[in-house]
Parts: sequence; structure tokens; C-alpha cells
Amino acid sequence: MAQKIIGRSKERKELSELLNSGRPEFVVVYGRRRVGKTFLIREFFDNKFCFQHTGLSPVEMKGDNFFEQQLTAFASSLTKCGAAIDHCPSSWLEAFDMLVGYLEDKCREGRQVVFIDEMPWMDTPRSGFVTAFEHFWNGWGAGQTNLMLIVCGSATSWVSDKLINNHGGLYGRVTNEIYIEPFTLRECEEYYNENGISYDRYDQLQTYMVFGGIPYYMSMIKKGMSVAQNIDNLCFGRRAKLAFEFQRLYSSLFVNHEDCIKIVELLSTRRDGYSRKDIAQQTGLPYGGGLTKTLRALEISDIIVSYVSFGQPERNVMYKLVDFFSLFYLRFMRKNQNVSTFWQDGQFLQEAVTWRGYAFEDVCFCHVPQIKAALGISGVQTNVAPWRSRRKEGGAQIDMVIERRDHIINLCEIKYCEGDFTIDNACEASLRNKLQVFMDENQFDASLHITLITTSGLVANSHSGRVQSVVTMEDLFR
Repeated sequence: MAQKIIGRSKERKELSELLNSGRPEFVVVYGRRRVGKTFLIREFFDNKFCFQHTGLSPVEMKGDNFFEQQLTAFASSLTKCGAAIDHCPSSWLEAFDMLVGYLEDKCREGRQVVFIDEMPWMDTPRSGFVTAFEHFWNGWGAGQTNLMLIVCGSATSWVSDKLINNHGGLYGRVTNEIYIEPFTLRECEEYYNENGISYDRYDQLQTYMVFGGIPYYMSMIKKGMSVAQNIDNLCFGRRAKLAFEFQRLYSSLFVNHEDCIKIVELLSTRRDGYSRKDIAQQTGLPYGGGLTKTLRALEISDIIVSYVSFGQPERNVMYKLVDFFSLFYLRFMRKNQNVSTFWQDGQFLQEAVTWRGYAFEDVCFCHVPQIKAALGISGVQTNVAPWRSRRKEGGAQIDMVIERRDHIINLCEIKYCEGDFTIDNACEASLRNKLQVFMDENQFDASLHITLITTSGLVANSHSGRVQSVVTMEDLFR
């Protein structure tokens, strides 16, 4: 019996349309590892496939015979689906020929749904996998009007290069691509309610700042335990379930995972991130095409983002770490792994308080559509970016700048606090300074509105009039 699928309404609608298209479909479903790709496909189709197979993880494979192990696993999947094979294929060409023979023999009626999960793992060095797969689709699959081939992969850079943007035999062959994003706060709330986890929105925000909207991590949260207890249970102590997740995540996603970790470790040390030149200098990685490819792989995998600060030329690209779990691991888990009650004991220490402020900013950047809706500008075209003054002394920075086509710029001050936020004399002076420095350093033809984004609300006092609009945590749950 299929489990309830939380959210994913757009993706389910696409899958339904593709299932009933009456054409051969080659569908690529991709996204960050643990985001729920496999769950969505299996539950949507209720595990009713003509053939399904999952590539073997390179993390778990032993020895040097990866190629043979992958072929053996593929043959095993064929057998489980009812294919009559008497030997293990010796090449991917033979393996896909076996699949064609099985599909032609056993699955002629109705829609043939073939699901191959974690395909990037199957492409071991010098295996000829991509060539064989091209032959399978171009030589047979593309001519089968009842075939729906679904390919999944967490190594999004491989999916992008070898399937979606392939310049060889698979050029233009993908009929549809579905990118699976992490849950929003609202979808997380739906998940918690569906699973009987009684957390208010403040607690849900705490878990989001640690795990992001990754369903796999959320599935480990236990009912009846506080947020701090769950974080300790999952992240701290020698038997913590996610103790080795950081290493597993990167080694399973990237061939050059050591270089990726170097970059991620560096980016975790500065909120604004680093330029490509700075990354090369700080990590010792060559400043060339290899670094560009690695940065692109990390960005496609939703681990980092590239951005240009407001008012800066397009060439001044910065790279910033945005994966919530990676940030939490590098900030707290790595150096406190053996302290089993670390978060219960230290969640209110200054380091943790500072981290919450930064993490809340990241949550806000993940929910720009909700912020725009709260401001009543959902239909207005915008550019959203942080801003930092170029001055060495007397400068300022603005957490989020929303540049609007209706000639208004929202200068957003993001403040995390447990209760309503109070603007005092010092805070108002800081806001005035930020406004003045921004006007001095930028050219624009727009009105400036100061917007406060905070958890609960704004205390009305003699200084609160400085703010034109307030967006709260409740708005982020829209």
C-alpha cells in the first residue's frame, strides 16, 4: 500500500501527465541526496514497475571490481523481475540487450514503466556504461510508444553532464526533467502533522536550521523527544545516526569528494563566502577548469550557491555554503562528536546563539517566494541578493536586498529572536547608517523601504516607525 506523499503536487501532476502521454518518455528525476526522489517515484507508482534497479553505492562497494559488481547487481534485478537469464552479462551492452529481451517478452501490455535509481553510480571508470545506455534508448527505447523510462540520481553534476546536457548520443533525448527540491517550512509542518510529531512552528524552525527541508533527516526525528534531544540523538555521541553522514554525503555524490570537502570547509568560515580566486588561493586547488567544474558540481547539488552582491558587476561572483546540515556539522558536530548531550547543554551558549542568527538568514533566502507574498509583491519581478559596503571603514551590510520592478527596493534586516524584536536607540542608529551608506554607494531610481524579517513580530515604540513592513516566521510557513 502506497504511503502518503507530502507536498510534491507539481511533481505528481507532471508524472501523471507523462504516464498518460501515449509517447515514449525518458524522464530524469534528480536532486540532492536524501531529498526524497526514490520515495516519490516508488510511492507514486505504488512500486508497480516492469523493471526496477538501483545502482550500487561506491561507498559500500569493496575491492577494485566495481564494474563486475554493478553488472552482477543488474542481473540480479532482472532475475527478481522475472527475466529468464542464465548468466551474468559481461558488458553493459549485453546487460541492456537482456533488459530489452525481457521487456519485449514480458511487458507488452499497457504502459511499461522502467525505473533505474542512482544511475550515476553505475557509470564506473572505463565501463562503457553511457555508450551502452545511449544504444539502449536510441536503438530501442525511443521507438516504444508504451515505454516510460525514469532515471534517478543524487550525483546531480553527472545527471546534468551525461543526461540533460549531453552533447553526444543522448543530446536532446530527455523528454522531461523533474528537479526535487527540499521541503519548505510549510511542507515540513505537513510532514510533522502527518507523522504525529507535536512541534510548534518555533521548534520546527529549529530543526530546519539544522537539517534543512531534507525528508530523510526528518524521518529520524522521534515523537516525544524535544528538539534538543532529537538533535543530540541524531548528531552527537559515538552512536549518533548521522555521525558519519557528512563523509557519506560527499563521497557518494562526488568523484573528487576530497576537493569538494576542502572548498566546503573553507566556505563555512565566512558568511559572505569567497570568490573563485580566493578559493583557489586558500585551498591550494589549481585555478582553472577543474576548479570551475568542482564549484559547478557543488552548486548543482544545492551544497553551495553563487551570487553577485547588489550593485556589484556580474564578474564579481561569490560562492557561499548553504547546505544546512554541512554548516551545522562543520560548526558543531565535528569538534563535539563524542559529547552525547552537547546540544541540550550548549544550545544557549553564545556560539549557538550566533549560529541561529546566521541560519535564520539562510532560511529566509530559502523562502523568498513566501517573503514576497507577505509583502504583497508575488507577481512583481525582483532581484534578490545581499549587499556589503565597499568601504574599509564606516561601512555597512544589508542582509537581503529585494530590488523590484515597481521602483521600490526593500532593504531587509533579518533578526532572529525568541520573542518580539525591539528597535532601541542603537538599532535605529544602525538602520539609519545602513540606509545612508547604501544611498551613498549605489545608483538607483527607486524608493527605499526598510523591512524587518524576524521570528515573532515588532514591538511598537518610538523607534518602530523606522520600519515600513514586517515579515514574521508565520509568513515563512505560507
